[in-house]
Amino acid sequence: MSIRRGGLMSYNQRRIARWYFGGLASSMAAMVTHPIDLIKVLIQTQAEKLSVFQTTRKIVKEQGPMAMYNGISASMLRQYTYTLARFGIYSVGSGAMDTSTMTGKTCLAAIAGGIGGFVGAPADLINVRLQNDVKLPPEKRRNYKHAIDGLVRITRDEGWKNLFNGASMIALRGAFMTVGQIAFYEQSKSQMIKLGMPENMGTYILASMISSVVATTLTQPIDVVKTRRMNAAPGEYSGLGDVFVKTSKEGPLAFFKGYVPSLSRLLPHTVLLFLGLEYLRTHFGYLPEPKQTGAFYRYDDVDD
Repeated sequence: MSIRRGGLMSYNQRRIARWYFGGLASSMAAMVTHPIDLIKVLIQTQAEKLSVFQTTRKIVKEQGPMAMYNGISASMLRQYTYTLARFGIYSVGSGAMDTSTMTGKTCLAAIAGGIGGFVGAPADLINVRLQNDVKLPPEKRRNYKHAIDGLVRITRDEGWKNLFNGASMIALRGAFMTVGQIAFYEQSKSQMIKLGMPENMGTYILASMISSVVATTLTQPIDVVKTRRMNAAPGEYSGLGDVFVKTSKEGPLAFFKGYVPSLSRLLPHTVLLFLGLEYLRTHFGYLPEPKQTGAFYRYDDVDD
């Protein structure tokens, strides 16, 4: 990627993120945003209409504050499969593809996100089930001890293929999410720097906010259908098409149910993710070789 900024670029800013930094930064962000993600899932799947505050108060009152971290082990597993894969593939792929244009960024992000979504499907399934357990009556809860226990029990009781229940939707969502997050973050940051904004925390935050709004808007309809399908009782839906049809009967806004909590979770998560990634890059990344262009976070090619 060629970015015009003359001699203002510092030694650390020229560093390149290592392929696994995305998963590491995302796991740190998830520790902060997990309770919001939990509320988002509950709002999307609940029959009664409760606000974010009402849902939070109900869970804390009935099960205690620690219930807000139900499913955290699955969330961590998801970061080290789904997020690690899509950021890693994008980072490695940017060395082979030209990502200097928005088209190049979008294509690579979609490929990386689709593969990452499929890789992370089992963790995503466990994550949704563990989070949804808090709203079920005690006799209907799955009571997975942790993510690994969930993987073992699903494989044993339902068959290993059920670990990839809804994997096509997760892959599709991953593609749109990665386009919204990585492609729009890179493009937004690049354009802001070209307009004269300094490469600092303020620019990173603004670019992250833009990417999170785009990513939420692109993925919310997919997220609603995916969550309902993964959390459905046996025989409730005949397939993804049936989920879509039944959801559409509730009106077009049903596909954006939980948009506010989704954005409320994704926005801080995305901001923390990219701030963490930029921190890891500038402090623990490596310097690129001279005149290398078109790669993820490779800012050594400076136009005069």
